[in-house]
Parts: sequence; structure tokens; C-alpha cells
Amino acid sequence: MKWKGKGLLMLCLMTILGGCVFYSTTHSMNQAESKELENGAQIKFRTKKDQVEIYKDERWSPFFVKGVNLGASLPGHFPGELSIKKEDYLRWFEMIQEMGANTIRIYTILNPEFYQALVEYNQENVKNPLFFMQGVWSPVNLLHKTNDAWSPEVTKQFEKEISDAIGAVNGEITLPDQPGKASGKYTADASSYLVAWHIGTEWDPEMVENTNNQHSDDPVFQGDFFKSNKDASPFESWLAHLMNHTAKEEEKAGWQHPITFTNWITTDPLEHPDEPLVMEDLVSVDATNIQRINGEAGYFASFHAYPYYPDFLRYTDKYKDVKNDKGQMDTYKGYLRELKNYHREMPVMITEFGVPVSRGNAHIGPLGRDQGGHTEVEQGRHITDMLKHIYREGHAGAVIFTWQDEWFKKTWNTMAFENPDRRPFWYNALSVEMSYGLLGMYPNKHNDLKIDGKLEDWSTIDGSEIRTVSTPLADLKVTKDEGYVYISSRLPGDFNPKENTFYLGVDTLSGGIKNPDFLKGKMLDEGLETVVRLGNDNESEVLVAPSYDFHHRLYVHAPKSNQDNAIHSWKLAVSRKLEYPDAKVELPFEEVVVGHMERASLSNDSMAEWAVQGNVIEIKIPWALLGFSDPSSKQVVSYSPIKKGDIEMPTEKIDGIRFIPWIIDKSSKTVHGLKSESSLIAITDYPLYNWDDWQEVEYDEQVKESYYIVQDAFNDIE
Repeated sequence: MKWKGKGLLMLCLMTILGGCVFYSTTHSMNQAESKELENGAQIKFRTKKDQVEIYKDERWSPFFVKGVNLGASLPGHFPGELSIKKEDYLRWFEMIQEMGANTIRIYTILNPEFYQALVEYNQENVKNPLFFMQGVWSPVNLLHKTNDAWSPEVTKQFEKEISDAIGAVNGEITLPDQPGKASGKYTADASSYLVAWHIGTEWDPEMVENTNNQHSDDPVFQGDFFKSNKDASPFESWLAHLMNHTAKEEEKAGWQHPITFTNWITTDPLEHPDEPLVMEDLVSVDATNIQRINGEAGYFASFHAYPYYPDFLRYTDKYKDVKNDKGQMDTYKGYLRELKNYHREMPVMITEFGVPVSRGNAHIGPLGRDQGGHTEVEQGRHITDMLKHIYREGHAGAVIFTWQDEWFKKTWNTMAFENPDRRPFWYNALSVEMSYGLLGMYPNKHNDLKIDGKLEDWSTIDGSEIRTVSTPLADLKVTKDEGYVYISSRLPGDFNPKENTFYLGVDTLSGGIKNPDFLKGKMLDEGLETVVRLGNDNESEVLVAPSYDFHHRLYVHAPKSNQDNAIHSWKLAVSRKLEYPDAKVELPFEEVVVGHMERASLSNDSMAEWAVQGNVIEIKIPWALLGFSDPSSKQVVSYSPIKKGDIEMPTEKIDGIRFIPWIIDKSSKTVHGLKSESSLIAITDYPLYNWDDWQEVEYDEQVKESYYIVQDAFNDIE
């Protein structure tokens, strides 16, 4: 299904319209069944020993949270624009529940449309409602500025956000327009569908340590609903204070719900002596140092826990006796077991876990659970494997990250060559953070052009979107979308990858390589930035000129080629070189090749990037592998040197792309299809492919193959 996103220009209009349509349900809806306590407050969920319970059919029953995180953005938008509409939520809720999930987790207050949609959906599904966990976002910018959680302005701002969230969930607040935040009149009472309050974000260990140092002499917190014990750190006391504020404010609204705070492996209470990075085991935030002393709803611990980070999960032998079903040492399973055992009878929930579908990779994980480089099927298998571990180790719930792909996201090893202000306007196949979703947000020709060596589907594309680029070898048909450049051609004769190799030179800037060895002695008058090489499976890839290679320009520790003039494979760093004092032990620089091109006949069709049938060749190339930092404004990474201290590579705007195709006969080493009979080939003789800048994106929304694998796993859990 094809959708549009209009980016930043729509923000003002959306804000104006967003407050004009109200869905009044406060006093008219049939709420989910709940229990009334002696003080008159309602309760639907509670914690009991090490699990969560639900009040249903006039009794308490165990409730394992089978959840998925829900982001706030669509392609073409930053999350602060809150661009998701009520009809999107209604459609997604049905899909999420059909997947077998019983709970959605949201990270912050969303616009009234979310709560309206949830209530409306559940009114149509009274016997089987979809529940949610409400997150309250930390004042992260202020925390970064003060580096002190107990700073009065931080605490005041956080308390207000909590109170606003309670008003939003209960449908009893009007929030004014504020840039980057939800606003409008909240009238839908969703409190009977709330599983728990989920306070905060992943904590910066340096901020936590500084808070503890600055307030080491402060007394521990003692409130009416929560208290911290004598061993609690000042930061843990601050969390107790915030949860106390939450419980106090929501009781005024007539409800009790379980409460938790966000935590992650970096600040967990366990010891990781094998962790090489000092910052990843610097300080602990311990939920057992906090107690709920008033209220039946209870309190639990929650963690974001991924299988590939921090690095101790790769290097530790702490869990050598913990085996998976295949008899392999499984450090993720071992970690989950230790985490559960530490918290004794307290419920523990894993509220973020997963792996992305992407060409790129950002971190190596044990048992192939890398941060990227997975197909959709592999994503589903890894997620369900981790889900089973979470369930079998006795945790109270598992919330997958995430429901929908999010194009605005940045990844540590690609962000240096992306324009941060334009990130939502295109899909970067190298950036893993964009592709965690079970619901794919694909560039708009994903379903229109199947890379299979058949050209019938090209006739369905609007002719104005296709350019014909005439070259001495053959005419090229070229089009594009938000993620790829698509090329098709009828070559002069049949193409056999066992006998021939197809090359497509790409020129975007002045510079590059003029005499690659596969030109067999011929010379270009202008250099190429990248070259697409297609042949046997092991030789099909996008290559990059040595002078243009981002990887070697960014990382001094990246291994250098023995041949300075040899064109390079595209690579991404997956780990910087680690040295003292940042690391306890020295670890090498690590990299992965990401330019490989999958042939249709050798891979899953949905992953295919080139195909050949007879004399027809068809290709799709990720924008990022052509050097683009933002194709929507024709920005590419330039050859300018990187200045010391810069976190982004220099870019410049181009007019378009020149494609130079040729074929080499493998047996005779003969070059076919280049224009000049002499050794010098004029690049400017080749036509320029150009396109209009775009401010609006189209995308295909479609569940990934992983969705159905997760569906089976969720349905296996009662």
C-alpha cells in the first residue's frame, strides 16, 4: 500500500488542524473490566511476586506482556512532527493484534488521535482489547546540560511531563502547542487499557555517576508511595521520587497502575568484568534499591537488552555453561538468566530487543545476532529465538523493537556521511537504525519494480519518471525512488556472467579513479567515484575509488590496500580500535563489506539487486553506495578534507549522475562498449541523468516476512 509523507513543510498545518477534531469519549465509553479498591481507586493490572497479573472475569490471572514498541514517525517526518494519523493507528492496531501481541509500548505522550484510536478500537474489541504501556520521555537535553538528575529544573520539568502524561491517558487535559511535542485537547479515557507507566530513557552513565557524586551526602528518598532503601544511590533516590510523584498524581485521577523506569545493560546492577569499554560498566542503577510501599498495583524492573551490545556479550566466558537448544553457549540467554536471578521475586520485563533488516551492519553479535546484515526471515528467526529465551527464563514480558521502520534514525557508522536535516526524506540501506520494524516502510517503487530481468513492470511506471540515457554500449532506462536508482537495458547480445563481466562506472564529481585495472589499459578523462561490477556471485558488488573511499578517510585504523590504485570494496566499521584508557583491554578495529550485489536467481527475490535474462539486465543501486548524503537535494559527499573535530563529512550539490557501462570478455580480456577507439575516453560525452529535488516522499507500507514468524512465536505463548 502506497503512502505519502510531506516532511517539515506540513508541520504548521498539522499543528493547526490537530487541535480542531476531538473525539469525546470520557463519559460514554465502556471501559475494560477493573477492580475497585477500598479507597475507591480502580486497578486493572498489578505485580505479584515475579509476574504481572490482569484482572479479568472477576479474578486475577497471570499476564505475560507480548508487546511491540511503537514509534512516533513516518517516512518524510521527524518524530517531533507527530505525523501519524488516527486511521494509521486503527489500521496498525488490527495488524499488531493479529500478530499475537497484547500490548503496545509508546515512548512519550502522543497526540490525542492515538488515545482516541485506541479507545475506539477497543470499543469494537471489548472481549479482547489491545493494551499499552505509557512512556514518559526524560528531559534529555536538560539532563545533558546540567549532568545532574537532581537539578531542580530537571526534576520540575520531568514531574510536569509525568503529570501531563497522566492527564493525556485519562483524557482530562489540554496541552498547548509546543515545538516537537504533542498538543491538543485530550478527551479519550484510555486508563483502563494501561498496563504500566514506563518512566525515562536509557541513562547516560557519566550523568548517573556525576549525580551520585554531587549528592553523596543527601538523605535517601522516603515518599508516601515509594521509598529508596539505605543502599540506594542518589540517582536511584531520584527515580524513587519520580515514581512516587507518578503514583500520587494518578491516584488523584482514581487509578493505580504498575510503574517501572527505563534501564539498559549499560547501567544494569550486574558486574561485567569482561566488558572492555569502561563506560559500559561504569555505574549501576538498581531497581531492588527502590520499594513501592503504598498501592496494590506494584512495581517492576525493565531493561532494553540487545544481543550484540555491550561487547562483554561477545568476550565473556561467564555464561559458558548456559546452552541453547543446539548445545551452543548462548551469552544472551545467560545474561537474561543472571538478570532474572538478581531481581529475585521482582518482575523483570525486557522492553526492547531485536535486530534490524539492513544491508549495513553496526555491531557484531554472538551466534550471528549482529546489529544488521539480516534478511527479513533472519530477523524473524533471531527475534523469536530471543523471545523464547525471555519467556523461558521467567521474565514478565517481552516488547520487540520495533513496529514500523523509522527513516529519521541515525546510526553511528553512517551518520558521518548523511545530511542530518534531510535524513527522513530518503531510505539509507546502509543505516541499520532505519530498519528495525516488523512493518516495512519501503521506498515507493518497492512493489512496482521487481528485479527479475523482465521489463514488463517498467511499462507501469509513469513515463515522466523514466529517463533514457544513450551510451555506446546500449540505451539505459533509469528511474529512482527514495532508496534506490533503478537501471534496465537491452544489451547488444546475451549476457552470461560466467563468460562476461558487466561494469557500470558512476561519475558524480570531479575526481576519482581514471584508470582502474578493469579498463584494460584505457583511460578516462575524468575519474569515477564508484563502479558497479556484475558477474559471478562472488564478484558482484559496488566498488569505490580509493580517493573517495569514506571508510579510509574516516578511520585511521582501517586496513589499507596493498595497491593504492586498486578500487576498493565498500566497507563499514563495526567496531573502532579500543585502547587504554577508554578500554580495559586493547581490541582491534573491525569492518564488514557492504557493497555486495545480490542476483535474483541466487537469492530471495525481495532482496535481489540485479538480474539478467538473455540480453536484458536490470539493476537497483542504493543511493548511499553512490556517495549520496541526501539524494532528495542532490547532495553527495565531496572530496574536501575532513577538518579535525568534524563529525560530518563535507558535501556538495551536484547536477546529476553520468553512467558509463562496458562489458569485459573473461577469456579474451576484451573491453566492449566504450565510445572511444583511442585510449582516452571522454566522460562528458555520456549524457547526464538528473532528477528534481523532492520535499515529499512516497513509501510502500507492508509487513515483513519476519512479521509472520513472530506471529507464530507469539501464538505459541499463552
